Amino acid sequence: MAVKEDNDKKAKMSAKQQTAISKVMTLLQEWDKGSKSMRRKILVDFIAQNQNKTGPELEQEFAQAASLFLTRLTAWLRLTYMIGTSLTEQLQAIAIFLSASSGHKFMAEFLEVGGVLTMLEIIGLKQAKEEDKSEALRNLHYIANAGRKYKELVCESYGIRAIAECLAKSKSEETQDACRNLLLMLAQGNPKFEVQVYKGLIALLPCSSPKAQQMAAQSLRVVQPIVKTANTSICDPLLNLLKTLHLEVQFEAIELLKELMDYNEVQDQLLTGLVGLLRPAKEDMIQKPDLLDDADVPKMNAPLPVFVQQAAAAKTIGILARESNDLAEKLIQKRVVHNLMYAMGNMDYADSQRQSSISLEYMCRTFPIVDDHVRDAMGENFYDLFMSNPETLYLNMNHIQSDVLISNKLNIPKLVDRVD
Repeated sequence: MAVKEDNDKKAKMSAKQQTAISKVMTLLQEWDKGSKSMRRKILVDFIAQNQNKTGPELEQEFAQAASLFLTRLTAWLRLTYMIGTSLTEQLQAIAIFLSASSGHKFMAEFLEVGGVLTMLEIIGLKQAKEEDKSEALRNLHYIANAGRKYKELVCESYGIRAIAECLAKSKSEETQDACRNLLLMLAQGNPKFEVQVYKGLIALLPCSSPKAQQMAAQSLRVVQPIVKTANTSICDPLLNLLKTLHLEVQFEAIELLKELMDYNEVQDQLLTGLVGLLRPAKEDMIQKPDLLDDADVPKMNAPLPVFVQQAAAAKTIGILARESNDLAEKLIQKRVVHNLMYAMGNMDYADSQRQSSISLEYMCRTFPIVDDHVRDAMGENFYDLFMSNPETLYLNMNHIQSDVLISNKLNIPKLVDRVD
């Protein structure tokens, strides 16, 4: 009796397997002979029915022949990704294989046919939709997440450059976010390429996309401690970010500047640069005439970028001085007081005056020698006006007082003491 039941079970199992195999063979034949619309329908059904399945579950669904479907899928992808035929569905279907737990075999098969290079080419296509770029980045994320050797494979395929360029050129915040997250993943647990990711992020700082600039500066704050030493090539593009009219970019730039003060390789260059920004070059302060503008159309003139940069530099100097008296002393040795007074005299841009006044007032109250020199340079009445309310000094200042600030020759040779 037990033998008969066992044989019945085997017969039922065998019949079930035959049915599954027959179903898979029919599906594969439909794919091989099918039109573009038929293949798209097969993909849509596959995506709907197999979300979040494990590798063994996918094998069971395809009667242990899931690789045959994946092979067809990758072959069609390589033939059609340039023209975008059902590209979204193809990428989503591949994601099901790559994200399947215990599905290492599928990832290996995808990589063997050049899957990484195909994904990187898709994110670089001008004609590709942002949605498709996001899907390709998601697949690269699954690959990089599989371990260090997979991260190295993406990097060896010139992935860092391709992802960074996609971040800089993309118009979609979702795509940019996917790029940023992938770059951060490639920087972590990947010592062979962490410096390359770091340099790629620095290269993004001068790009034309404010969102990309913000993400690059934000990511550098994560990657900088990983690489341990700061590259001096970061200084100029970072200081140039202070010109931006986008406050979120300026905020990230200032936060990164603060953190870079812990790195001796760049500290002096950044401090010197900040002090220098308080005195823009004369040619940069000349507004070029807009000859083609319609004079009858009212408009609001944006401040010159150098004045925005001047105000941001004064603000940053004040932040650094408050956080560290040692940094404040180094700034004073670089004639920051002389330059802050010059920026206070800039009657073309109120924020430069206000930020410079606030920073200078802190230094006067902290360092008696600074206070003495500033009092002498300003004169008693002007000094009292300044110290009574530095934030509103620009509202009460006249052109004579402005000239006094701009023409000051103040130089503090050394610090004698300071007030804690």
